[in-house]
Amino acid sequence: MVTSQAHVGADSGPWLVVGLGNPGPEYAGNRHNIGFMVADLLAERAGGKFKAHKARAQVVEGRLAGQRVVLAKPMTYMNLSGGPVTALRDFYKVPLDRIVVIHDELDIDFPVLRLKRGGGDNGHNGLKSITKSLGPDYFRVRFGIGRPPGRMDVAAFVLRDFSSTERKGLDVEVDRAADAVESLLTDGLERAQSLYNS
Repeated sequence: MVTSQAHVGADSGPWLVVGLGNPGPEYAGNRHNIGFMVADLLAERAGGKFKAHKARAQVVEGRLAGQRVVLAKPMTYMNLSGGPVTALRDFYKVPLDRIVVIHDELDIDFPVLRLKRGGGDNGHNGLKSITKSLGPDYFRVRFGIGRPPGRMDVAAFVLRDFSSTERKGLDVEVDRAADAVESLLTDGLERAQSLYNS
């Protein structure tokens, strides 16, 4: 049974907060990289800069909302995210109930947020890879990007930059997603859901 409170005492080891995306400047503004965007903002809030880690990820260690955190961006491509996340879990000895993954979600309209624990991967290659390695029972902060228009291929859609209309409010929405992560760490899942599951 999943308890309603995600938080434990601040001395019970770090949280592992993973933003999903693809490495490289050509992908930086893609819808699929919203996890990286939120992780970058969280790193700013924690006062750290991402540094290379042997787990094939970039990592920041610090504090968010009073909680010890390891912020991570896997530097493999999206469909291989499970390897770095598992290596970081082992390196920092993080239990599954202290792992949070931030990712884009096709089945939610832009810019709606949904927080949950467990569930399927819904065809998301990053989640598929992580679930294969860890099992499904980690926390997810799902950032809605909506479905592609018309008959556009899903892969093409997620690897496109946000539209000019979407970009106008994107900073505010990334900020809100970062707030949601902090709320999850400090207030627990149910409270964070009541605040941010718009």
